[in-house]
Amino acid sequence: MPRTGIRWKLSAAIAAVGALVAVALSLVVHNAARVSMLDNARDLADERVQIAQRNYEASGRPNFPGVRIDDPALPKDLLAKATAGRRATYVTEHSDGVPDIWAAVPLKDGRILSLHTNFTDRSTTVLKDLDEALLIGSIAVVFGGCALGVLIGGQLSRRLRKAATAARRVAQGEPDVRVRDSIGGVVRDETDDLARAVDAMADALQQRIEAERRVTADIAHELRTPVTGLLTAAELLPPGRPTELVRDRAQAMRQLVEDVLEVARLDSASERAELQDILLGEFVTRRVIARDPGIVVRVVHESAVTTDPRRLERVLINLLVNAAKHGKPPIEVTVEGRVIRVRDHGPGFPDALLADGPSRFRTGSSDRAGHGHGLGLTIAAGQARVLGARLTFRNVRAVGAAEGVPAEGAVAVLWLPEHAPTNTGSYPMLPE
Repeated sequence: MPRTGIRWKLSAAIAAVGALVAVALSLVVHNAARVSMLDNARDLADERVQIAQRNYEASGRPNFPGVRIDDPALPKDLLAKATAGRRATYVTEHSDGVPDIWAAVPLKDGRILSLHTNFTDRSTTVLKDLDEALLIGSIAVVFGGCALGVLIGGQLSRRLRKAATAARRVAQGEPDVRVRDSIGGVVRDETDDLARAVDAMADALQQRIEAERRVTADIAHELRTPVTGLLTAAELLPPGRPTELVRDRAQAMRQLVEDVLEVARLDSASERAELQDILLGEFVTRRVIARDPGIVVRVVHESAVTTDPRRLERVLINLLVNAAKHGKPPIEVTVEGRVIRVRDHGPGFPDALLADGPSRFRTGSSDRAGHGHGLGLTIAAGQARVLGARLTFRNVRAVGAAEGVPAEGAVAVLWLPEHAPTNTGSYPMLPE
């Protein structure tokens, strides 16, 4: 659907109403002026025909200009009135709309005296000038209405755009932004009510998110001690298959607790990067080979970057773990300048992740999920935000492949910033 701003909608509405009012008033004024002129012309014709009647009855012959006796061109309706013994006037119109004035009166001898005059040129000129003035006035009203609509609509549109911009900033994780403060102005209207409602909703949502984050962090923190004790106790069990299963599940629970605590810290936006200068290609190569020597690393272009090595390694390892769990080999890592790409050859990322980004405790669709707790990519995205980086996800498809054809692999791309981050939360993770 085509998009039209409220400024132009309001302008068009005011212009349309103004045009309708101007046309209606012009028609009323035109008709009223024409009727008034015709009434004056008929009164004048009636006075002249009376004078002509008196002259005829006094002299016995028509001696008044334009007067005729028993004129055959006399309109039938006027002839009927005069035959009935009544003095009357009548108006006819030519094809061009110019009226003619008729007046008739019965004489004592039974004949009919009539007077035929044209609508005066002066009256026609006056009526024409009036129509031109009305047309100019109507055009002025329409353009004035457009200008007024643009002015009023522009002010309202600016306020709404400011409100939308502030709301988007709130949605992107800037809790201190307030819509009411953003729109400003001294005028109080419905946009202020909308802004206050959005601010109240944002405050309530922020409080709820903060409460949930605190609860999650508290639960994970409380679980850390018993899980640690469980791991210690598992070490005291005698060797055997049951002991290995207990240790494995206890270790998995401990990892889950640590991941939940890390997510809670990232959500609090209190994390700060500890910056160092590193050679990105060399750093990635060493970390990947230490993780899995079978992974192919290709450095297209080496680049020196200022970043937090520990957090960068966390992002890189999580992407590799995700590719190993849910994708298929070979796994390829490419470094090109400040960009790191991690690709597998599996079924690709689920549509929900591509549309909305990583979500905690969601491991994707059945073709890619089934293992883990779904926090790996969430942590990677959170750490990327702390680094001021952008993490994107996409699937690899053959050129010209149909919509339903399975993907030929998944690619996660980490875009490191040109300048080191100055604060957290100001570089949100954006989907590609």
